[in-house]
Order: sequence, then C-alpha cells, then structure tokens
Amino acid sequence: MATIMQKIKDIEDEMARTQKNKATAHHLGLLKAKLAKLRRDLLAPPSKGGGGAAGEGFDVTKSGDARVGLVGFPSVGKSTLLNKLTGTFSEVASYEFTTLTCIPGVIGYRGAKIQLLDLPGIIEGAKDGKGRGRQVISTARTCNCILIVLDAIKPITHKRLIEKELEGFGIRLNKEPPNLTFRKKDKGGINFTSTVTNTNLDLETVKAICSEYRIHNADISLRYDATADDLIDVIEGSRIYMPCIYAVNKIDQITLEELEILDKLPHYCPVSAHLEWNLDGLLEKIWEYLDLTRIYTKPKGMNPDYEDPVILSSKKRTVEDFCNRIHKDMLKQFKYALVWGSSVKHKPQRVGKEHELEDEDVVQIIKKI
Repeated sequence: MATIMQKIKDIEDEMARTQKNKATAHHLGLLKAKLAKLRRDLLAPPSKGGGGAAGEGFDVTKSGDARVGLVGFPSVGKSTLLNKLTGTFSEVASYEFTTLTCIPGVIGYRGAKIQLLDLPGIIEGAKDGKGRGRQVISTARTCNCILIVLDAIKPITHKRLIEKELEGFGIRLNKEPPNLTFRKKDKGGINFTSTVTNTNLDLETVKAICSEYRIHNADISLRYDATADDLIDVIEGSRIYMPCIYAVNKIDQITLEELEILDKLPHYCPVSAHLEWNLDGLLEKIWEYLDLTRIYTKPKGMNPDYEDPVILSSKKRTVEDFCNRIHKDMLKQFKYALVWGSSVKHKPQRVGKEHELEDEDVVQIIKKI
C-alpha cells in the first residue's frame, strides 16, 4: 500500500511541476492514465489468492425506493440533519468523529420511502485510504444521490476537497457520462475520429493513454471536445455519475450578505439543522434531484390506491419496469395495461409493455386468462 501511495504522490508532484501546453499534453495524458490505474489498485487491490474484500463499504441493508448519502467533514452537522429529517437517533456532540459507523434512517416523502445514510466524517486524503475514507466512499458509490453537508462558517474550500476525494474514487458529481464511443477490436491499430475540433486530445495522446492500458487496437470517436480525463473514465468503465446537492448547514451563524452570495451558487441549499430552517426546501430539492416517478395502482372494479404508489426511476419507467417492480412473474401473465394520466391521450387507454409512464399515472394491469 505504501509503495502505491508513494507512486501516486510522485506522479501528482510531476504533474504539478509540468507546464500545461500543446507540447506536454501527450506526457500529461500518460501521467493521468497511470494515476487512474494506481487509484484503481488502491481501491480494489489485485487479489493474490484468498478472498480479500475490494474497497469494502459499511454493511447497510438497502431499503426504501432511493438512497441518499450524507457526506462531509467531521462536525458539520450530518447527524443533526439525519435526526431532524428522519427521527432516527444518531449521536450528536460538539467534538469531531462522533459518528463512527454508518447510520441509516428513512424519510417518507410524497409516498416514497427515501433512505438517508449518515456516513462518518471523511478527512483529507480519504481517497488514498486515510481514516475510514475508503469505507465511507465505497458506501457513497451505492447511493442514488449524494448530499454533501458543508459548514457555513468554514469556507467553501471544504467543497473542493470533498469533490476531489469523491472524484478520486470514480464518483462524478452532477455530470453526464462522456459522449464518446470506445470500442476494442482485434486488429487495425488505433482509429481516432472526431466530429468537432479538438483542443485537448490528439492522436498521439490517445495512443499514449491506450498503450498505458495495453490497448493497441480500438475505434474511438468523439462527439464533443473531450479531455484526457474523459477518455480515461470511459476506458476504466467503473465511473459512477450521480446527482449531488450541497447542503450548507449552520446558516444561523453567518450574515445575510454571506447568505446571498451562497444563494447564487448552483446545486446549493442553505439550511440550519439545529433550528430546523429550510428543511422542507432541502427535501424538495432531494426529490427533484432523485427524479423519481410515482405510479398508482388500480385493482379491477375499485378506486386507485393513492396512499402507496409504486416508485420508478425516471430512466426506467415503462409498463414492463412497473410490472417487474411489483412482481417478477407478473410479465408472464401480462395481456395489456389500462392507463389514466398525462402519458396517454384517452382516459383510459390500452397500452403494451413498452409504453413510457409519467409521474402520477394510474395503471391497471389486465392479465391473460
């Protein structure tokens, strides 16, 4: 571990020393690829026999419809926020590292059950294995949304440090996956095409990055001005893209002018967990970022059940996904579905299993006899 840590430090030092220009782009791309490989080995050490656990997280059973992780430095008010939002008891004290393990709590909001995880405070250098950082960030990877809790008194530099730690672990916040195609092949060398002008990548840099991963034959096509980091993310393939909200806590201790500055920043939500200020605004924002779809069920000859909706992700919300969410054998007996709501023209309308549902649709499944 120490040798990997030393290698990472050496590469980071060399990157800091190297000037950024067209002549050094190829060399920097190579260093970035080496760094990504070392970070991956640090997360999941290459196994030499024996079942060593790779980047193990905290053992928390997934419950509810979505999972939100509270990430932040020690003593920024993560536990107080969890207590106020979910009513779960997580120990609160004014010293650092009060929470030593992962404490789950559940919020019921708009018919959905959202699991909140209070993760222990991370320290700088967590991505390199310091503190409980590895477990914290490995558990954060399983969440649907990250809630970074920041202290309004301590400056926004905290935000940059936490982002750097999460980026080091392959979590990309509020980003879309790179719009580039990477396909390995058996022969023909590296074929590099682009539909736009490239300012960051050229054939030499792409070849250097691919050779670092021992890839000598591949088709790579770009649809936007990608960077070396984007290409490395696609080759690594283990990156997670998730939405993130910055909850700035303890706003009761700053001036109104400072609060107005914070309010202009994107993805921010100012709160005071202790005085319960703006917690409903935070829940509203969590709901918006989770992007969930509520579907109500209607048994034959009865009124729709508006109390207990079926919650689907907005990316997977076809009638087929709805059936699988209820029971995996339901599709075998599926004949058609009747849908009321904004996704259909007629009320009700007969649809097949490919039909995409909208939020708050009512669905009745008709089975084969």
